Amino acid sequence: MTVEEFIEQWHDQDSTIQVRTSGSTGTPKVMRVDKRRMLASAQATCDFLGLKPGDTALLCMSVDYIAGKMMVVRALQRDLRLVVTEPSGHPLSRPELFDEMGQKLDFAAMVPMQVYNSLQVPHERQILASIRHIIIGGGPLDASLEQQLRGFDNAIWHSYGMTETLSHIALRRVSGPQASSWFSPMPGISLTVNSDHCLVIDAPHLCPEPLVTRDVVEMEPGTQRFQVLGRIDNVINSGGVKIHIEQVEQALAPYLEQPFMITKCPDAKFGEMVVMLLQGSSDDVRQAHHACSLALSKYEQPKRIIAVGALPMTPTGKPARSQAAAMAAALVADSRGNQ
Repeated sequence: MTVEEFIEQWHDQDSTIQVRTSGSTGTPKVMRVDKRRMLASAQATCDFLGLKPGDTALLCMSVDYIAGKMMVVRALQRDLRLVVTEPSGHPLSRPELFDEMGQKLDFAAMVPMQVYNSLQVPHERQILASIRHIIIGGGPLDASLEQQLRGFDNAIWHSYGMTETLSHIALRRVSGPQASSWFSPMPGISLTVNSDHCLVIDAPHLCPEPLVTRDVVEMEPGTQRFQVLGRIDNVINSGGVKIHIEQVEQALAPYLEQPFMITKCPDAKFGEMVVMLLQGSSDDVRQAHHACSLALSKYEQPKRIIAVGALPMTPTGKPARSQAAAMAAALVADSRGNQ
């Protein structure tokens, strides 16, 4: 879908519009959402960031998904000047787009991979540092990436949200002295935790009913602020020990250069066992074993590290967790059959 096609749909007579989820934890699904709720989300973001008519925003993500759609809706709601670039890993690689505007960007939304890539190229890094507000969403931030962003003077935010909440419902600052590891909910959002320690979102202006997420969180005592520990779907129960996949990946990230994913597969002895899928060679597998010995506890150590040609990813660049588990189960079963 193009931006023009989305705007045409936005202005038609239908009160709802079709969106689809990314499928990071299962099969992607299609849903219809009320345009008025999308406008309410857009207004909340623009108000929070202090965006005003005539400010300039960058759209560098696909409008096939909610993140891209909401950038267009924010521009329409607040009368922003929208700079559109083709979705890519280097959205800031064409500085002439911004020079033509004769002004700096006031707002951009990016995924972690786009931010990481931009930091590697000097002129892209300069543009990144000049954007007044940057929202990073679509996945967790690597600790080393966050450390690099902490020294920036502009306002860089990590967002928490999903398709069902029409983009983010909470933000945390990752740059400057206001940087925090805690997400704070947007105005009008009420948060609780259920018996499984999963976040429950009450946002009547966005969702008709309270939304029970699959995200296990820690709530700061006496506040609505929270930290995400991982998805309940991504817990490995190995010999009675519960291991959060995202926490293991975060611990390993500083030690591994090759792309990798932590997943699980059934095991007769432990119930489930930890498996690493590593995009690399047999030599890389040996290095990964060493990295695991340095970074992980004995319970978190992968029982198998398997080299693969490519990691399973969603169209939006997120880990395809269900596909990874199926791949691991098949590869482990195949290796056992060949023993």
